[in-house]
Amino acid sequence: MCGLTGIFAYKDNAPLVREDDLMRMRDSMLKRGPDGSGLWISEDKRVGLAHRRLAIIDLSSSGLQPMMSSCGRYQIVFNGEIYNYKELRKNLIKSGIILKSNSDTEVILELFSKNGLETFALLRGMFALAIWDIHEDRLTLARDSFGMKPLYIYDDGKIFRFSSQVKSLLASKNVTREISPAGLVGYAIWGHVPEPFTIYENIENLEPGTCLIIDRRGNKSKTIFQNICSLIINASREWFNYSNLGEAISDSVNHHLISDVPVGIFLSAGIDSAVIVAKAAEQGKKLRTITLSFEEYSGTQQDEAKIAKQIASYYGFEHQNIVISESDFNKYASSFYNDMDQPSSDGLNTWLISKVAQESGLKVALSGLGGDELFGGYPSFRQIPLMNKVAGPFMVYPSIGRFIRQASAPILERFTSVKYAGILESGGTPFGAYLLRRASLMPWQFKKMQMMDVLLNREFISRGLERINYASELHEAELRQILQLRDSRILVSYLELTHYMQSRLLRDSDWASMSHSLEIRVPFVDTKLLSYIASSAKRGVHYTKSDLAKTPKMPLPRAVINRKKTGFTVPVQGWVMKSNYKNIDKSLFNWTKHTYRAYVKSTS
Repeated sequence: MCGLTGIFAYKDNAPLVREDDLMRMRDSMLKRGPDGSGLWISEDKRVGLAHRRLAIIDLSSSGLQPMMSSCGRYQIVFNGEIYNYKELRKNLIKSGIILKSNSDTEVILELFSKNGLETFALLRGMFALAIWDIHEDRLTLARDSFGMKPLYIYDDGKIFRFSSQVKSLLASKNVTREISPAGLVGYAIWGHVPEPFTIYENIENLEPGTCLIIDRRGNKSKTIFQNICSLIINASREWFNYSNLGEAISDSVNHHLISDVPVGIFLSAGIDSAVIVAKAAEQGKKLRTITLSFEEYSGTQQDEAKIAKQIASYYGFEHQNIVISESDFNKYASSFYNDMDQPSSDGLNTWLISKVAQESGLKVALSGLGGDELFGGYPSFRQIPLMNKVAGPFMVYPSIGRFIRQASAPILERFTSVKYAGILESGGTPFGAYLLRRASLMPWQFKKMQMMDVLLNREFISRGLERINYASELHEAELRQILQLRDSRILVSYLELTHYMQSRLLRDSDWASMSHSLEIRVPFVDTKLLSYIASSAKRGVHYTKSDLAKTPKMPLPRAVINRKKTGFTVPVQGWVMKSNYKNIDKSLFNWTKHTYRAYVKSTS
């Protein structure tokens, strides 16, 4: 796990790569890689690659990057972990290739030298990478199927830059900071910036499961090698040797435990993380578990400490519970906002528990993220199909739904979220219903709002909404493929995986953990596991949280199974806002504004 960055001056009249510029970008990511650094600039100074290293697999100097292929043709910088690298390594050795290290980086590099772009679909893990072809003067970028690792790109028409963090690109004196209408409007709607946008106009995130090639003339081509949609559509039972769900979960957890440094587990009182603990115990592992609890929740249903401690003791794991109070938050707040790579109304829980994990000596921690998306743990799995059924007939007469929304909104905002006034207007389509379920603010609410500290006039808002809609239209082809399966469970899972998880949970996990030089691994976010679950769903077998809870050989404690799902929350809005808003929309929106202001302050 690391931080990568690079510069490609592809136009003849472009300034050549400056070492000091590249180093500024690289060393702004010191926390991502405190164990080492590297830099390579081509002889003609047209391309430069740089890297910061967090050593987890092959701790020796042979794993340093940038790394050159044995044939001398390719240079790579890579961020992530490849969990099946040992199997891939054996195959390379069998084919006669001599490897100099035990690192997964070299495996990727030699596979690419041998197989080209076909390499990326073979990788089981999380990754963002850049490979420079010295012979062809060509740059190849790739990002994993789920988008677990970010890869931000900036092109000014002469020079192409890329990095693991937005703030790393901003560290260059040659990157503009114009606010993106799509990024800011999207942030106001969702509480996070929707991919592929960022908060800055000319910086974008490479799409998950996508490979981008740029040649010496600046020509670009994109190819989707494997993403969430293709994994679901192409899933086939014939791909697997698993006889049941338990074997599939065990296989994923086992692969995610591969490490040359100690591994811990983030443990809540829920089924997801408890199953990971149980499966790790089945592998004979005795790991450390960490739970985050809050002083304000002590003794309430939201307090997870007691059950988490019971789970750890039950499976024989060393456990640590950390209690956070308002005074702790006040002490850490400025550091939290400074570490935030893009504005987000979430991420504090991950930042805090990652801080504790790092201070206790861990470099790697497993998380239960992704369990709700795969096993139907969110209310959206019930609500979206219901909204589609109720509001579907009104899609033929959109004016009726709009009239009802306009008439009911003033009444609803007195005691609940005003966005629900739009159920008959928007709830008849899958994405419209998803927007109602997940959005902090509906697009039609903008005309009444004074947004952030930026003057969001009608033109700015319209530009933002148009670009967001355009991006949604580009993904409509994928959504149509999913709808052809005629399975509401797969549909909602797809929406949650490609929106809330991808643009929010995974991104926040990345910057919040790497701020403390910690790698978070997510066994439920796995290509083979998703394919297995999707292939089962296509045969009519929909695995639930109850099914997941039954997979450990040593059954979960009853307290976990019988506990009512509450979701993990942080009392941070109460700490910061100091107001008890009667209107839910205003409360959420004011928190969104606060986090944006704090982010802007951290970048000034």
